[in-house]
Formats: sequence, structure tokens, C-alpha cells
Amino acid sequence: MHLLRSLFTAGSLAALLVSAAPAYDGTVTVTKTKEVTRYHTKTVSTIFTKRQACSVTASSLTSAPIGPSGYHSSSTPSIATISTSSPSNTTITSSKLTTSITSLSSSATSYPSATHSTTAAYPYCTSDAAFASVDSVHPRLFNYNGTGAKYFAGTNAWWASHILSDSDLDTVFSEIKNTQLQVVRVWGFGSVNTDPGPGSVFFQLLNSTGSYINYAANGIPRLDAVVSYAEHTGLKIVLNFVNNWSDLGGIASYNAAFGGNATSWYTDSQSQSVYKDYIKLLVNRYQCSPAIFAWELANEPRCHGCSTDVIFNWATEISQYIKSLDAKHMVTLGDEGWFAPADNIGDGSYGYGGAEGVDFAKNLGISTIDYGVFHLYPDSWGYNETWGSTWILEHDQVGAAANKPVVLEEYGYGSPNNHTAVERPWQLTVLDDTSLAMDQFWQFGTTDLSGGLSDYDTNTIWYNSTAEYDILAREHAAEMLEKAV
Repeated sequence: MHLLRSLFTAGSLAALLVSAAPAYDGTVTVTKTKEVTRYHTKTVSTIFTKRQACSVTASSLTSAPIGPSGYHSSSTPSIATISTSSPSNTTITSSKLTTSITSLSSSATSYPSATHSTTAAYPYCTSDAAFASVDSVHPRLFNYNGTGAKYFAGTNAWWASHILSDSDLDTVFSEIKNTQLQVVRVWGFGSVNTDPGPGSVFFQLLNSTGSYINYAANGIPRLDAVVSYAEHTGLKIVLNFVNNWSDLGGIASYNAAFGGNATSWYTDSQSQSVYKDYIKLLVNRYQCSPAIFAWELANEPRCHGCSTDVIFNWATEISQYIKSLDAKHMVTLGDEGWFAPADNIGDGSYGYGGAEGVDFAKNLGISTIDYGVFHLYPDSWGYNETWGSTWILEHDQVGAAANKPVVLEEYGYGSPNNHTAVERPWQLTVLDDTSLAMDQFWQFGTTDLSGGLSDYDTNTIWYNSTAEYDILAREHAAEMLEKAV
């Protein structure tokens, strides 16, 4: 989702948390941006600025890129020595000074460095839980834990991979799990074009010389923590690899480094090569973990004005690539579920006209896409609230025709005082009138973190708001688990 929205004030938020415990007595500080999205805590334009300049003298300089200190290149080997006084004809900037930088091959399985260890920072792949899969008897449902097909509910907490506190991560996953939500969708991406400093989490730095993986404490170890704590609490997670939107870098960060735009990215050879290297890194690192529910190609991929063949061909290639690396885990696309005129569904309006270059029915036919997903934000898309149930039924029908699982992966409504009235009918449609395998509300929020509030937007369903959370999270999670197969 990527929405213009109104921001909470501290007072209006406090009014929502009528049963918050413990009470949050901190101050909510919100930075307004020109286009306000669901990411409220920081903006790329303000946090990616403070950097310390240093010069680099290459002892074995080739045409291969030299990585910023603390990062490891996915390009040809070269060694560089940093000097803070002697001028050189090769200069980079970095927030940290080290004595050496090593750039290694494009194999995303290993980036040795004297600066930061590339080994797992947290224990994972230690659980004997079953891997999630499409159920062999009921192919429209998932076998979540090895005990057969079940319906269930989940949620989104994109920010779980971007918090630095282990105790906070444990709190988040424990609260989600004790709600009986089974799957949480977490951002597996976070790319920058300049180093934001140690206080901000990011996983790769992209510039014209290549891609550099961040193994410092504010980098890949945060994803290690997510997988580790998910295993520990018994949750499963969906990890995606890139954002269509510019939040946390996204496709825009690739274009800033390598050229191109939002539509050419899907066919740009350099961007796709770097993207696939990043996929290889994460898949090889976590493919042994039963905590991974599925790999997701992108968050809400769009190719506005393109033929639907562009995303179809891209999704086919990338999903096949992921399966070549890891045949144990499921793969999904991550799209909003747009239809195209060829589907003969709907009235030809925005959701059905194919303007975003996405055809849900066509993409669900890709053999290496295990299940389909769609999103639901009628107030953002120009539809009324009751249309939401129509959208749900239409996707269920396409899933039935394809005989594949379909998941309502995100849904929300922008009025913070009307979530239950609007979203509960959608949940009941899923429960009573469809065979959708799972739904995942956008998004989980809690006031129980060390800094007070988790990241939030006007769609957030707060763990600490008893009346709303009890219905939309606790009650719905229980009723989905109880639904007969």
C-alpha cells in the first residue's frame, strides 16, 4: 500500500488506545513530507544526509567497484586502503572509517570482511517445525505446520525488520502469536544510495559502481533477528525483496544508481542482476528456516501503462530463479490484485482496466507462483466500502478457477475511528463466503515498545486497543482457525 493519509496527533492517537496497558506517556513526533505515506517515523530525505568524507587510495585498483567501509561489494575482487589525509583520484564518502575494504564476487552467499562478520548474528534454522506448503489434498489451502490443511489469519508488521531492539522484536512477535495470528509479513528490503548512519536500518547500498551489503549491526543482522525470533515464537513470515514505492529505497534506489525508471526497471539488465544477487543472498541465508512462510517478489509491483506481459514475464523469470535456489519454500508475487480487460471481470474501472500493467488472473497461472495475493483499500482507489466484499469474491472465484490458494494480503481503511464497522464485513465475507486461505490486516501496532509506539498509520489496528483489536484480530484469528476445511 502507498497512500496519502492524514497524520495522527499525539492526542488523537491516545484517544484510540482506550485500553492501552501500559500507558504510553511519551511524545509522538511526526515528520511531514510532501507525499505522506504509511511510514511515519523518518523520511529518506532527512535521514540520509550525515556523512563523513574520506579518500581512498587503491592498492590494486581495477575497473571493479570499491565498496564503502563496512559494506561488501557484489562485484569483482579489489582491495582498497583508506587514507584520511593523502589525496587520491578515487574518492568515496562513508559514515565510518576502517583500514580496508574488500569487494568480492557476485556470489551472494559470502561477503568476507575484516570489518563485519558475515555469519549469522542470531541462531536460526534450529527449529524442527514443518515447512509451510500448499496442501496436497486441499490445493486451495496451506498445510501450515505439518498437520494438514487449515484456514488462518495473519497480519503485516513491515517495520519489524527495521527496529534495532531485540526486546522490542520479541514483544512484537509474542503479541502477534498470542493473538493466534499465524503469519506476519515483514519487509525484507531496505536499500539506500548514501549511508544514513548507524541509527537507521538498511541492508544494501546502491550506487553507480555496484551493490554493497551492510553486515553492520544496523543491517543484515536485523533480518537474522527477525528469522530467529519468528522461529522462537512459532510464527511464520513472508519476506519480500523490493518495494515498488520509494519508501525504504525501493525501485527508485536502483534507478538512482543505475538509471532507468519505474517501468524500465523490470527489464533493465543491471538492476535485475543486482536484484537477483540480493534475492540469492537472502534465500541462501534463510532457506533452511521453517519460519519462512514464503518469498515475495515485491511489495505492490506496478508497471503503469505497460503491457501486462512485462510483469508476467518478469514474475515468471524471478519466481523460477527463486525456485532454482530453494524448492522447499513457497513463492508469491506481492501485487495488489489488479484485473485486466482480458479477464472479463468488473466494470472496466480502475481496478479492472489494466492501467497498472498487472493481471491477477494471468499471473496466478505462473507455475512457480504458489499462491496469489491481493490488497484492498477502497477509500484510496475511489470505491465505496461495500465494494470491498465484491473485490474479495472476485479474487476467490479466480483462485477457484486456477485451483490455487489466494490470500487477502493487505486490507485497511483510512478512518481511524471506523475500522471495525468497515473491515468486519470484509472479514465475514472471507470467513463465510469464500475459500480464501488466509487474510492479513494492515497493520499490527503496539504501544509496548521501549520507545513507546511502533510505526503506524491510520490503518493500524492497535494491540492495546481492546474493543477494536479483540474483534478484528483476536476473534477473527480464532474463527478462521475454527473454520471447517
